[in-house]
Amino acid sequence: MDPGLSQAARAHAQAMFNAGQLSHQFANEPSLAERLASATRRQLDQEAENVALDYDAAQGHEHLMLSPPHRANLLNAAYNVAGMAVIRSGDRMYIVQDFGHALPTYSVDQARDKIAAAIAQARRSSIQPALTRRELANADDAACSMAQADRLGTSSVQQLAQRYTVLTYTSLHPESLPDNAGPALASHNLRSFSLGVCYARTQTYPTGVYWVVLALE
Repeated sequence: MDPGLSQAARAHAQAMFNAGQLSHQFANEPSLAERLASATRRQLDQEAENVALDYDAAQGHEHLMLSPPHRANLLNAAYNVAGMAVIRSGDRMYIVQDFGHALPTYSVDQARDKIAAAIAQARRSSIQPALTRRELANADDAACSMAQADRLGTSSVQQLAQRYTVLTYTSLHPESLPDNAGPALASHNLRSFSLGVCYARTQTYPTGVYWVVLALE
C-alpha cells in the first residue's frame, strides 16, 4: 500500500461523492497519471484505477471481480503499489482503487552508470573495443534544457551536435538503450562517449523520466 496513491484515491472518491456519480475523470480534473504524480514521489510507468458504488466493501469487491476490466486490474501482477479509499454516502459507499507499477529509484549518477554499462555491453555485442568515458561539462545542462522545454533537440543540444555525434532520448529504464543507439555504437570509428542525464517530471511525463544526451566522439 502506498500512502500517496491512497491520498489520490481519496481525493477522487471525494470528487465522485460531490458529483453524485461514478467517473474516472471529471471536467477540469487532472488525468489519473497526473493525479498519482502529484500525490507520490514514486516513478510509475503503469497505472490503473477501479471505481465502484456499492453497499459495503464485500459486495463492492465481489462486483469488481465480476467485471472483466476491473478484475484484470486487481489481478495484474505488474502492479506493485496500490492505494484505496472509501467515502460513505448514506447507506452506500464510493470506492476507489488506484494501482501502479513503481520503478526502482535511481539517483542521476546511478542512472548515468547504468547507461554507461549498457553502452559497454552494446560495444561488446558488436565486437568493438570499449569506449573511453569522458566528462563533458555542459552535457547535463543540455539534458536539463530538454527537460525544461519538455522536448528533445534544444539549442543546447544542437550546439553539442556541432562537435559530437549526439543521440537524445527519454527513458524510464536507464539500463536499456533506445533502438537507434545500437547502429551508432557499433561504429569502429568511435573512441569515447560522454553522458548528460537529467531526471524531471514534465507535462508529457507527469511521473518523471530520465532525459539523456549521449555524445559520441
